[in-house]
Amino acid sequence: MANHKSAEKRIRSNGAKRTRNRYQAKTTRNVLKDIRTTKDKKEAEKMLPEVNALLDKMAKKNIIHKNKAANLKSSVAKHINTLK
Repeated sequence: MANHKSAEKRIRSNGAKRTRNRYQAKTTRNVLKDIRTTKDKKEAEKMLPEVNALLDKMAKKNIIHKNKAANLKSSVAKHINTLK
C-alpha cells in the first residue's frame, strides 16, 4: 500500500482517470463498429461528423494518439465512400 498521502491521492486519481478513459475508448469502439456495419450511405454520412468529433476529442485528451485518430477518420470516410 501507499506510504504517503500524495501516493494515496495518485492511486485515487489514476483509478478515476482509468475508468474515464476506458469508458470513452469503449464508446468510441462501439460508434466505429456501428458506422462500419451501416449499409445505408445517408445514415453513415449523417453519423460521420459525430464520429470525427469524438475521435478528435479523444486525440486532444491523449486517450488515443492523434495519428491513430486521423487513420480511423480516414478509414471510416473511405468505407462510407464505397457504400451505395
